[in-house]
Amino acid sequence: MHDRDRDQSSVQSEGPVCTGQSLDWSKENGLIPAIIQDASNGRVLMLGYMNRAALAITQASGKVTFFSRSRQRLWTKGESSGNFLRLISITPDCDNDSLLVQALPQGPTCHLQRASCFDQAPANFLAELDQLIATRERERPEASYTTRLFESGLRRIAQKVGEEGVETSLAAVIEDDASLLGEAADLVYHLLVLLRARGLSLSEAVRVLEQRHR
Repeated sequence: MHDRDRDQSSVQSEGPVCTGQSLDWSKENGLIPAIIQDASNGRVLMLGYMNRAALAITQASGKVTFFSRSRQRLWTKGESSGNFLRLISITPDCDNDSLLVQALPQGPTCHLQRASCFDQAPANFLAELDQLIATRERERPEASYTTRLFESGLRRIAQKVGEEGVETSLAAVIEDDASLLGEAADLVYHLLVLLRARGLSLSEAVRVLEQRHR
């Protein structure tokens, strides 16, 4: 399985869960606000509104669809631009009057060609770095250190993780905080590369931690 497909299928495992039958449609005249979140890194992408039909179409098509209050009609995000939002899951809040929609954006979400309608919206940087490493593994651009690591093979990558682990341990004992943080960052980066070299991802390692926490 391709790394990108593996990532997306692992996110999809949660699946859409909201049928709409238990939602409170009365507060906004048949509309419910829907917060759209990038399922790969947690960044908030946009806010839209859904009515019953928009929710049903979203569930059936797998493409996030809204009701436009200005145009008074249904619209699927990306129907003009091609920048669709591929549905991963839908979760209602505790009052059943708003939705959290996790999706994978197929291009910029904002009409200003930004990733998010909320400028500088925070994201999970480690998840973004993991995605970048996956892209490097797939495309192998020249003059990239990550490409050179992948080209060196699994054994060499594993050796680098070991070296960085030792250097991190030594820094913790005999060096200052800045040195320790630098070595720790190197260790995390090389560990992400090692996971990718084995066809694994950060999200899968995080899932193991979550299972242990429970």
